[in-house]
Formats: sequence, structure tokens, C-alpha cells
Amino acid sequence: MQISPAGGGDSQSHPGKEQQAAGVGILLQIMMLVLSFVLGHVLRRHRFYYLPEASASLLIGLIVGALANISNTETSIRAWFNFHEEFFFLFLLPPIIFQSGFSLSPKPFFSNFGAIVTFSILGTFIASVVTGVLVYLGGLIYLTYRLPFVECLMFGALISATDPVTVLSIFQELGIDTNLYALVFGESVLNDAMAISLYRTMSSLKSHAPGQNFFMVVFRFLETFVGSLSAGVGVGFISALISFSAGLDIDNLQNLECCLFVLFPYFSYMLAEGLGLTGIVSILFTGIVMKHYTYSNLSENSQRFVSAFFHLISSLAETFVFIYMGFDIAMEQHSWSHVGFIFFSIIFIGVARAANVFSCAYLVNLARPAPRQIPVKHQKALWYIGLRGAMAFALALQSVHDLPEGHGQTIFTATTAIVVLTVLLIGGSTGTVLETLQVVGDDHDGPLSESLDGNNGYVAPSYNEDATSGNRLKMKLKEFHKSTASFTALDRNYLTPFFTSQNGDEEEEHGKIDYHQNVT
Repeated sequence: MQISPAGGGDSQSHPGKEQQAAGVGILLQIMMLVLSFVLGHVLRRHRFYYLPEASASLLIGLIVGALANISNTETSIRAWFNFHEEFFFLFLLPPIIFQSGFSLSPKPFFSNFGAIVTFSILGTFIASVVTGVLVYLGGLIYLTYRLPFVECLMFGALISATDPVTVLSIFQELGIDTNLYALVFGESVLNDAMAISLYRTMSSLKSHAPGQNFFMVVFRFLETFVGSLSAGVGVGFISALISFSAGLDIDNLQNLECCLFVLFPYFSYMLAEGLGLTGIVSILFTGIVMKHYTYSNLSENSQRFVSAFFHLISSLAETFVFIYMGFDIAMEQHSWSHVGFIFFSIIFIGVARAANVFSCAYLVNLARPAPRQIPVKHQKALWYIGLRGAMAFALALQSVHDLPEGHGQTIFTATTAIVVLTVLLIGGSTGTVLETLQVVGDDHDGPLSESLDGNNGYVAPSYNEDATSGNRLKMKLKEFHKSTASFTALDRNYLTPFFTSQNGDEEEEHGKIDYHQNVT
């Protein structure tokens, strides 16, 4: 983080003033973090759903930035918050993304694995392309600021990254159906990986010769996504094998196993970046694998520590990101001359989100029997709560340097405005919309963990070999879901016993208990 003195040119001659300015700047940031956490706790305690914690953090940043603009300390405060996008990707996003993968518990999420993959991979691709094409067409007919087609696809990729942190806490408070929670959370986790891979692919296409064919674009995407995924999964399995082989589940080795558990995610991130891949995607899948395998090899004290540690740093990082976004809106010089680009982009994003959710839900329901299909009201809820957050903001910040001629600044301004509007307006109205859609209380008045083994909704779809049930597409989708069930059996019978000190049944039961701890 680049902390600058208040006096600009006097910094070299007055190092004492530079240190004082840095101290005041850090103090201000700490005060805003403290205020955000206290205010969030008060709002949550009083069940005030119209102002979620993320929205409160945004408003605090907006207020501080507005006060700085009307005071004589504007230049100093802007200097205190001046940092490059590397700060996001190296210090803020890794703990947030790792915690997302680490929070995935096997039972509810892998029971809906086929649907989650469909929404996060295929759905994100659909949303990115639809958004990019609509923005490009809008520029052609002078509805919006005109951008080249590849840059429109870059914008579509980065703005398709959803971040439902604002609504997940509301889900838990209102008793939303476990499956809907799993779909929203699972989609947001994997969709970040897809969005950043698409953005990097389009950015690479932009920087190279424009004559590349479609197959080269597909190859670059697969190279980035699959390579990063493989690096993350590989590091996760290595950490599990080391912890299992070394027998680290001994109380007097708690310091060693905790240090190794904390270092492996950053090792995964830096390995992927060093190989020219995507560290965010790598650390995400490292978190998923380490939670499922490595975590079981730790002692009970170490399990409690690493869970609390990653939850702590991810909460601090995410809160700081939302504070900075609010502060940035009030302080920085944005391209507000292109308000039409922001307005129509919001409309295009809504259309793209609808194409994503309803088309993917249709495909998922083709492979599921009627009692276990995704209800229409859940589809509407999925469409509405597609908020944008930290990942979209960080990629937009990077686009300022990736795109010339002020195009990146226009995209950054639009993205920041969209994030703020979706978090404040959609996040604040989520509770009311869920009640209107009558999805509140779908959890049958029980906590999320109690319904993990139940047959509510569409957990763990079962498939009947009915010869009259379908066409080839439906049969292919059923085969895909069967392969998911086969992977679950492979994991329970071979992977879990090999990489952990538990058998599959013990691991599943432990996952249910830990999931309840995560959501509460």
C-alpha cells in the first residue's frame, strides 16, 4: 500500500511529517473498519435487513470521502488511500477467495454440484457474452459510449462476477431453503474463477495480434482456467498428503500444522502467478481441496484456529474493499460524462442475468424429475440477487491499466457505480423481494444443517431409467449427474481414506457439523 505524506513535495525534507501523515491515514482506516463492524453487528442484532453490512461499509466510505471533498484535507486523505491494483490481488482478494472455497461443505454443495457447475461455468459464459454483445450494439446505435468489441467482452466478463456476501447473511436469518443457499453460494464461488479466466483471455486477445482464430481463443481460455485449476487442486492434494503422512494431528505440533496450513494457499497463488496462470482461480480450488481433505488431518485446536483465522482476515479484507469502493466514488475523478453507459449497462446486465439463470435452470430441470426441479420462484430469486462486488471492482481497477485512451477509466467508473447501486439497492431490498416471492421459510423452520439429509426441494437428485422420459439432451444431462454421483463414490471410497485420517462416512458427518458452524 502506497502511503504518501500530506505535503507532497515536502516529504523528502520532512520525514517526520511523512510518518505522521502515514500514521493518521492508517488510524482513519482502522476507525472506519471498527465503525463498519460495530454498525454491522447492531444492524444484524436488530434484524434491519434494509441496510446489510456491506451496504453500511459502502456508506461509511461514501460519507468519509464526501467530508474529505469539502475539507482542506482532500489531497492528504486521497494519498492515504492511494494504492495499486496489485494490493487487491496480493493482499485483499486471496483471503476472500480462499475463504469462499474453504467454506464449501460437501453435503449441500456437492449434492447440487451439477447445477452449480452449470450456473457458474455455462451461465457465466452466457452472461459475459450477452453483456458484451449488448454493450457493443448499444455503442453502434449511439445508446452508450462506443467501445471496441473485445473491450466490450472484457467488460462483460468482469461485470459477470457475482458477490452475494450481502444477501447470504439475510438468507441465514430468514431461513431460506438449503438448496437455494447452496446454489447462490456455490455459483458465486466458481463464477469468480470463470469471470477472471474470461477476462484474462480477452485481455490476452486484446494485447496480441487481432488475427487469431476462434480455436486459439478457446485454447487460451482452457490453458488459463484448467491450468490454474490443476495448480490449485495439485497444491491442495500435496498439503493433504503431507499433513496425513507426517501425522501432524498431534497437539504439541499445533504451531507447525497451522503455519503450513496458512502458507499452502499463498504458495498455490504465487505458483500459478509465476507460471503465467491465474492465482485467484488456483487459490480458490486449493481452498476447496484443503477444506475437504487437509482440514481433517489437523488437530481439533488447529481446526478451530485456522477456521477463525481465515474468517477473520477475509472479513477484514472484504469490509475494507467495500469501504474503499464508497470512498473511491466520492474522491476519485471518474468519467461521469458517460452516464448513459452506466444506465444502459445496468439494463444489459439484468437481461444477461436473466439469460444466464433461466436458460441454465431449464437445462438443469431437464435432467431432474418433477419433484426435484428448481422452482420458478427460486429462479426469480437467483436472478434478482446477482450482486456485483470485490472481484468485479478489482478487475475493473486492472482494466484502467489494460485499456488505453480512457476506455479503462470508463469501464472502472461504470463498474464502481454498478457495484454501489446493486449493493445498496438490491442488497437492501433482498429481504422484501424474498418475502414477496414466498421463498422465506422454505427451510421448513429448521436450521440449514438439519435439512442437509432431508428430501426438501431438490437435494441429491435421483434418476429413474424411464425410457419415455426424454430426448438425447435429457439423457446426456442425466449421464452428467450420474458421473457426479460416481465422483462422490470415488471420493468416499478412495480419495478420502487415502488423503485423510478419516473414512468417507466420518468425513461426511464432520462436514455437516462444520457447515452448521460456518453458516451460524
